[in-house]
Amino acid sequence: MIIRKTDVLIIGGGSIGLNCAYYLLKSGRKVTLVESKTIAMGSSSGNAGHIVPSHIIPLAAPGIVGTALQWMLDPKNSPFSMRISLDPAYISWLVQFMLACSRSNVQRAIPPLKSLGQLSANNFAQMIAGERFDCHYQEKGLLFLYRTADGFKDGQHEAELMQKHGIPADVLDKAALHDREPAALDAVLGGVHYTGDAHLNPGLFLKLLGERVHALGAEIFENTPVTGFDAAHGNIRVVRTSAGDFEADEIVLAAGAWTPVVAHDLRLAIPVQSARGYSLSMSALKVMPRHALLLAEHRVAVSPLGDLLRFTGRLELSDLATTVNASRIAGIERAVREYIHVDDKLDIHDTWAGLRPTTPDGLPIIGRSTRYRNLILATGHAMLGLSLGPGTGQVVSDLVNGKEAAFDLSPLRAERF
Repeated sequence: MIIRKTDVLIIGGGSIGLNCAYYLLKSGRKVTLVESKTIAMGSSSGNAGHIVPSHIIPLAAPGIVGTALQWMLDPKNSPFSMRISLDPAYISWLVQFMLACSRSNVQRAIPPLKSLGQLSANNFAQMIAGERFDCHYQEKGLLFLYRTADGFKDGQHEAELMQKHGIPADVLDKAALHDREPAALDAVLGGVHYTGDAHLNPGLFLKLLGERVHALGAEIFENTPVTGFDAAHGNIRVVRTSAGDFEADEIVLAAGAWTPVVAHDLRLAIPVQSARGYSLSMSALKVMPRHALLLAEHRVAVSPLGDLLRFTGRLELSDLATTVNASRIAGIERAVREYIHVDDKLDIHDTWAGLRPTTPDGLPIIGRSTRYRNLILATGHAMLGLSLGPGTGQVVSDLVNGKEAAFDLSPLRAERF
């Protein structure tokens, strides 16, 4: 049996794993990364590519349960759905989620989400400039579009809350909105522009990041699933994989939606549920949006990516399958046509489905395990795996190197569950 010894072993080659590898390598550590499939091709590669320090409200918030139930009454056009299952872990997650949909959870979540989001946004700008990544990165903000008076009213209230927490937000009436975004249809009543946000092509960014991680000296094992662990005396001694066994001084578990499956042998409480989303990418339209957009009532994202355009949407509490559902893709396209000018016939390049690792309280899990001294968890970022990647990478590097983190990580510890 092959046994490979390494300094830091990272499990997972998506946004979080690659960012952890990057910052650890830059700090002087030696890194080995194992990925069950192909690096840079996970659930962040086909997402909207939005970098959103404005997203400081967790998914588990007051009113979301009632809204979700209303959405489920219109399965054809709803942005949300959930599987029916008697699996105890799934039922436990749902109960925890409903209990977390409270004002106190929002108040607890805002400080770490704001700190991590801002750290990550700053790191994106520095990394892309320093590494000269050509990935269609643009600091034009994120523009929310509203078609209904009630929706716009809710958007204004949320903008006021963001402004109180130092998040820049411009509330735009109909005339101002159409002046700022000519691609919007006349039916759009107004908007909110979060001017501190940005966007990029996520697949291209992750490809470049993977290449840079390799160039910095990381040893990368693709198509190498983890099959188990040997642990003793509060340490993980061996990580078993299809390519042999690994011994590591430090282990970072960043396996996204697959984290609970990978960590099964470790008997840790990691309540991460997979939430499937979809996207379709196409050639540029005749009238291209000037900004990255969020179509508020339908929760659909629109992302101009150079000579491509991408629509992204849906949140389905699901199994671990990534099969593309054609009806879901069609629903996303229908929603977009209600907000912006879209060509009658689209030149679609590809469709995609990916899984977001979602915790019951809407906060990621980041921190050193209290059960295993050499294990750090970095998972549960939900729809923000791309956006929070560089911040998470820096935080994990600090933890491995025994440095104080840039902000208080206690709200993100796995032991909160």
